[in-house]
Amino acid sequence: MISRRNFFGKALGAGAAALGYLSLKPKIANAAKRPESLLYKVLDRGKIIVGTGSGNPPWHFEDEKGELQGFDVTMARLLAKGLFNDPKAIEFNRQKPDARVPNLQASKVDVVFQFMTVNAQRAQLAEFTIPYYREGVNTLLMKDSPYKGAGDLAAAGKKVTVSVLQNVFAQDLVHDGIPNAKVLQLDTQANVMLALDSGRVDAAAIDDSTVRWMVAQDPAKYKVGDTGWWPQTYAAAVKPGDSIWLNYVNTILHEAMTGVEFVEYSTAFRKFFGEELPNPKTGFPVEYK
Repeated sequence: MISRRNFFGKALGAGAAALGYLSLKPKIANAAKRPESLLYKVLDRGKIIVGTGSGNPPWHFEDEKGELQGFDVTMARLLAKGLFNDPKAIEFNRQKPDARVPNLQASKVDVVFQFMTVNAQRAQLAEFTIPYYREGVNTLLMKDSPYKGAGDLAAAGKKVTVSVLQNVFAQDLVHDGIPNAKVLQLDTQANVMLALDSGRVDAAAIDDSTVRWMVAQDPAKYKVGDTGWWPQTYAAAVKPGDSIWLNYVNTILHEAMTGVEFVEYSTAFRKFFGEELPNPKTGFPVEYK
């Protein structure tokens, strides 16, 4: 059986043969003409060095064998696959979040896939790719909860209590989505969840991706709230000043979400977030609608 990638490759190869192009030696020509870019250094090296974390499911975490898993990791492997046709041609630099930009600037990594929020300050220090996830706040609910999400909880007014991780923005965070709810701030995310499990609160306000991950792990116990708020963008980041490399990474992500690698992207989305994505429509490109 011929895969989509092999099908298109064979078709293009046949066309090139018909035009008499197979006698050319593209590697020699490309080496002589190619401009300066990290893309070609990575190709010559034979592997890509990716900065990521190791303790934040569903984004990047170790399985029982100590191997990295997660949605960030899947995005990185798609990049390695595009570069070398080998998703394992990759070296992970496991780093803390505060090392993401410094390691890029010091060229210790080629790219960062580490649930990195795009903002104006970071964009002065790193260049961001197109988004690959839209994060935000959502409500985690017990499966048998009478509430569907923030809308229902807001309508209930002061009758409902919502747990949230303690911080200076916690009250505003909850009230932006559920204006009159009572807010129970707790010191750890585990305690935020425990308050929900024990019935002390009606909902837990946590990251949308964490909500989806928890429901994907135990759909008989939890459900995802139907409304998110406080949107923020997750994207990969590269060192500034290399448009060729940035464009290449963008191309990989774009085709993962809309083109030839959509099956792998959507499979990972379902695995880590529990959501079945609709297939991209053929015909007129959806980006221009």
